[in-house]
Amino acid sequence: MPDALVAKELGRRYVWRGGSRQALTGLDLRIPQGGLLGLIGRNGAGKTTFVRIATTQLLPTSGHLSVLGQDVVSEAPEVRRRIAVIPQESRPLYWLTPRELVAYYLRMRGTPRREAEERSKVALQELALIPWADVQVNRLSGGLRRRAMVAMVMASDAEMIFLDEPTTGLDPLARRSVWAAIRKAVGEHRTVVLTTHYLDEAEALSDRLALLEGGRLLLEGTPREVASHVRYPYRVSVESGFTEEELRSYGEVSRIGTRLLVFTHEEEAREIARRGLERGARLALGPVSLEDIFIQMVGEEFQNEAGEEAEHG
Repeated sequence: MPDALVAKELGRRYVWRGGSRQALTGLDLRIPQGGLLGLIGRNGAGKTTFVRIATTQLLPTSGHLSVLGQDVVSEAPEVRRRIAVIPQESRPLYWLTPRELVAYYLRMRGTPRREAEERSKVALQELALIPWADVQVNRLSGGLRRRAMVAMVMASDAEMIFLDEPTTGLDPLARRSVWAAIRKAVGEHRTVVLTTHYLDEAEALSDRLALLEGGRLLLEGTPREVASHVRYPYRVSVESGFTEEELRSYGEVSRIGTRLLVFTHEEEAREIARRGLERGARLALGPVSLEDIFIQMVGEEFQNEAGEEAEHG
């Protein structure tokens, strides 16, 4: 089966009066058909730039990218026909209701009216939007508007879906409804590319992960493969009872607010726990999470931000 997306030496440079910035540099990435790729990285890492190129909203300045076997530059109209996207900065049409918004989008994609209406109803049910289905969008909260946008693309027949920060601003229950809709799309053998600041979201949904840093691909693979790249498989979170200098003898230490995170091996983690128990220290230990992997690879805490990504795209 051919890959859903292939990027080769992909680059994008932004140029403005008096300066320039390289947003992507030599990016090589393959995404298999079906499943979900979680694209993670801090602000300015290049995630949104990559999504904009893949969805034909932005031209690359070097390299090549194909989606579903078609070039995003020379075959852009055909790519657009086969994909659906929620850009990070997208806003729904305020004078429509969610029911009208989803049906209108499907009609624009060529879906017959009766089918569009039925698929709209199903998508609104999946995203728990039926109580607001006939309320004008400009009267809805930001979170409800975002869910209406998710319903719109999930109702489509797109073979590949790009979701750029789809759950920003959503409460935990609303996030779960979006997760369920995403899992359903993957279960239908559609390919999903998800950018997110929520590492628990990436960890819960992704079949594969790609970590961008400074416009370059730092790591890519299944969650297990990504985890195998870390230097230390265990983390101890220490709030009291130890000095930072003392903990450095066990492994790598990062300060996160008032806590000290020690990345180490299992035997050393248990030794810290034993000594901490003797001292009445406050600590917790366990295997590293995706956030811990990010801290080890990039060197600082990955913030779960709800604001827009501070990139030039």
